[in-house]
Amino acid sequence: MAIPNPDDPNLPYSENAVDLGQGWKVNPFVKPKAGETITLMDVKGSGIIQHIWMTTEENWMGNGRASILRFYWDDEEFPSVEVPMTDFFAVGHELYGNVNSIPVAVNPKSALNCYWPMPFRKRARITFTNDSNQDIKILAYQITYAETEIDEKAGYFHAQWRRGTTERYNPEFTIIDGVKGHGRYIGTFLAWTQLSEGWFGEGEVKFYMDGDDKFPTICGTGTEDYFGGSFGFPETYTRLYVGVPLKHSSDSGPPKWSLYRWHIMDPINFSNDLKVSIQALGWWPNGRYQPLADDIASIAYWYQSEPHTPFPQLPSLEERWPR
Repeated sequence: MAIPNPDDPNLPYSENAVDLGQGWKVNPFVKPKAGETITLMDVKGSGIIQHIWMTTEENWMGNGRASILRFYWDDEEFPSVEVPMTDFFAVGHELYGNVNSIPVAVNPKSALNCYWPMPFRKRARITFTNDSNQDIKILAYQITYAETEIDEKAGYFHAQWRRGTTERYNPEFTIIDGVKGHGRYIGTFLAWTQLSEGWFGEGEVKFYMDGDDKFPTICGTGTEDYFGGSFGFPETYTRLYVGVPLKHSSDSGPPKWSLYRWHIMDPINFSNDLKVSIQALGWWPNGRYQPLADDIASIAYWYQSEPHTPFPQLPSLEERWPR
């Protein structure tokens, strides 16, 4: 509906459409300024988000983890989703890796897609924050949703980002904890940076739920096993529910990996509480396990009844930068 006006800074693409006039792609994109928060969606009523497509620049370096998405359901005070943009779409370290899965697709050159169903009963609000000190030249997006009644038993979609460096004396990384209520865990994404030579993926993934204390209800057999591989990750792969879309190494930095696992056919259901962790283990030359001090960032995806426990404070931009 915008009318071309090259003098209007809020219509940065007016010049492209000035010969064609209204109705011809006058205002298709936005340019988030440094530190600016933009509302991408604010819809009242009952419905379900079906697809989100986004792209910023051709190369995400410098803006992927500086771009923060927050999703609020039904006028809640604290967001149910608070994530760096690229990690949310299974892009680790701000480095492109093709993803061809059921709920997430990442296509050349920088097209981010997700198909996670996201129901809401009263209102859906999504914001985008540019946390960097640089303006973003282009943010294009589309959010597709259906207006429909939502079953009273349907849970709300949640996603949370964390990052930390494991300690050799206890090389366990917590993907999520503090989840309270009734829900269903549906996915894990890891952006793993190796800080030690050799293999890194002997650690077990553990699901503690509904009062588990010392031992978890579900315990895996190794990192590569959890992500659907075996005997290491000799090559990248991207499948419907599991994938390793990025295996990055260079002379100027440590090895970096992106790994995803979607629990669609095998969801992890919990009634009261949930914690998920992964160990960082490799091998010593003597054939024994080597505890690793590695840099791990994660996103946990789950559905649950509201209200949810407020998330830990999102790390600062400096603490989010890839190595």
